[in-house]
Formats: sequence, C-alpha cells, structure tokens
Amino acid sequence: MTRIFGISGSLRRASFNTGLLRAAADLAPEGVEIEVRSIAGVPIYDGDMEAEHGLPAAVVALQEGLAAADALLLVTPEYNNGIPGAFKNAIDWMSRPPAGRDLFRGKPVAIIGASPGNFGTTLAQTHWLPVIRTLGMEPWFGGRLMVSRARDVFDEAGTLTDPATRERLAEFLQGYARFLRRPLD
Repeated sequence: MTRIFGISGSLRRASFNTGLLRAAADLAPEGVEIEVRSIAGVPIYDGDMEAEHGLPAAVVALQEGLAAADALLLVTPEYNNGIPGAFKNAIDWMSRPPAGRDLFRGKPVAIIGASPGNFGTTLAQTHWLPVIRTLGMEPWFGGRLMVSRARDVFDEAGTLTDPATRERLAEFLQGYARFLRRPLD
C-alpha cells in the first residue's frame, strides 16, 4: 500500500481545498491510501515559544504523519496570488528539529488546489517550488490540477460535486501513483 500524506492549507470548515483533499482520498487509485490532514491548531511560529516549550502537539502530529508516509500531497489555496501564510507557517514548523528537514528530504510531493477565481491556484502552486527545493523534496511535474471557479463545483459543505472535476482529480491521482511506483535508480 502506498501512503500519501495529504495536507489542506485552509482553516475554513467548508474549505474548497479540504473538500478537494477529501475527494482525493475517496478517488485514490487501488493500492493508494491518502490521509486527510489539516493545519488547524498550528500556532504562528515563535522561536521563543519553541525554545521554552518545544514543538506544539499539532506540529508533532503532522511530523509523525509525514514520517509514516511514502509521499506528500499539498492542497493549497491561493491568497493574494501566493502561498497562504498559515500553510507556509505549518510547513516551516514541520521542518524544525528534531526530525526537521530530514522528514522532507527525498519525499515525493505533488501540489493541487482550488480557488473561487478564474485561474485556480496557478501562482500559489508555483510559489511552493522554492520551498520544495529548499526542503529537498522530489516534485512530480507530470500533471497539474488547478480547480478554478470552485463555487461552481463544490457544494456549501465543501464537497466536490462536479463529475468532470472529479474525473480530472482521479486522472491526476493515477498519474501521481504511477510516479510513486516507478523503479528507483
């Protein structure tokens, strides 16, 4: 079984991106399990707080989930043409010792996202690339999924209801699964 650790970068209860991650877990190809996780409970990074109290429990839980997974799926909103601060903050916390950057090094990663705008999450996905490079992850560039006009394809509870978008998501996940199953050199 291939385990993908999926993180939604939104804190909203009816988040399009959390709904997209839930749909990904439902549509995962045979032999793939996607764990749905949230950044809820991760405080703003504060080095003094870290020195005094260590890593917050929410961060430790995210680190443990990533450590147990074969791959990572970042499900990103786009705020003001970039990475949401809360999502970047969670990844920054996760990169702290003791496990820190070693959790990310060599870890395959794919990025998807949903936005109410016309361009999906094109710029946020691009803005993740320097972070992915810095942490030493192995990005999958074989497919892209940017869900635009999200209000038209999700219901009020944040559930992905559009059959065409669900099909695109399933195809994306099949491609990512093939990438994860490739023979390693």
